[in-house]
Amino acid sequence: MHSLDTYAGDKLDRLEAASLLRRPRPTQRLTGAYVERDGCRLLSFSCNDYLGLAHHPQVKAAARAAIETHGAGAGASRLVTGDHPLLSQLETRLARLKGTEACVVFGSGYLANAGLIPTFAGPGDLILIDELAHACLWAGAQLSGARIIPFAHNDTDHLAALLAQHRASARHAIVATDGVFSMDGDLAPLDWLSAVCEANDAWLLSDDAHGVGVLAQGRGSAALFPDAQIPFQMGTLSKALGSYGGYVCGSQAVVGLIKTRARTLIYTTGLPPAAAAAALAALDIIEAEPALTALPLAKARASTAAVGLPLAASPIVPVILGEAEAALDASQALEAEGFLVVAIRPPTVPDGQARLRIAFSADHPDAEIARLADLVRHYVKAR
Repeated sequence: MHSLDTYAGDKLDRLEAASLLRRPRPTQRLTGAYVERDGCRLLSFSCNDYLGLAHHPQVKAAARAAIETHGAGAGASRLVTGDHPLLSQLETRLARLKGTEACVVFGSGYLANAGLIPTFAGPGDLILIDELAHACLWAGAQLSGARIIPFAHNDTDHLAALLAQHRASARHAIVATDGVFSMDGDLAPLDWLSAVCEANDAWLLSDDAHGVGVLAQGRGSAALFPDAQIPFQMGTLSKALGSYGGYVCGSQAVVGLIKTRARTLIYTTGLPPAAAAAALAALDIIEAEPALTALPLAKARASTAAVGLPLAASPIVPVILGEAEAALDASQALEAEGFLVVAIRPPTVPDGQARLRIAFSADHPDAEIARLADLVRHYVKAR
């Protein structure tokens, strides 16, 4: 056996022994928040399609029409020939939704953060990042070569103290956070973070992947804090918008620099036309149906009230069980009851914080939400 195979095999054995080995499981998405897995039909509470738009007839029709007109792929990097007309239309719509001057669309949310941060930070700069921020924010920070200092989750006093200690020695400073935290479902205090940043000449970056479409009539978490100054507003098309891709909204100057310097935009093929068209159709629905955007949060709050958990701030509700094996056992038991609630384990969450992550959709039937709550209540009491 090659030494590489030996190394990989040993790592896999250790991960499996710790209940941390991950294997993709083929899953066929159906309509109405249902999926088919291993021949079983399950109601999924692990999908980020919060509004059910991935299967919306209007969204699918737009994607098909885009393929007929523009082809299946962009064909090249956006700075070569891959900047098809749908991308500029989408950027205009997203900037309007987020209330900014401009927007730039990337191939994914991960690529957006991995390209954005190194464009504006490098050696001699400072990045302060919430300790629970998404992995792609950490990846972008690490790629930049800047000094990285985590601050305690949502702790503005700790952030202010770190800036007081380190800001003077850095050329530029970026403060990076999720708007809605993907594993905990809580919101960043963007008003207070903004105030701390403004007082210390730091640039605030908010990743609103899980806020757009479901908070503030679809405008996202930043709209809940209208006085906050957030020069980098990042998000994705792959959650509530039901499509694929990522974006950054900001000023004309900020977006202009990203378009000419962000490596994850320059050196990769542009977003496919179908994905852009689907996102545009989803934005039409979100703007026309504000009541739809309120449903995921309302259903999450009904569930937390029934289970006895703190009132949900977003469609994401964590049920922390501790060890990875406990989360896996709970997930398997719920699957036997017809629910898909995937166990989230380290390193996605900290050690000892393995959990069920329940994501609520506008498509979830209220009776099934109540049935799931009855089952989940058992694990909360046991914890």
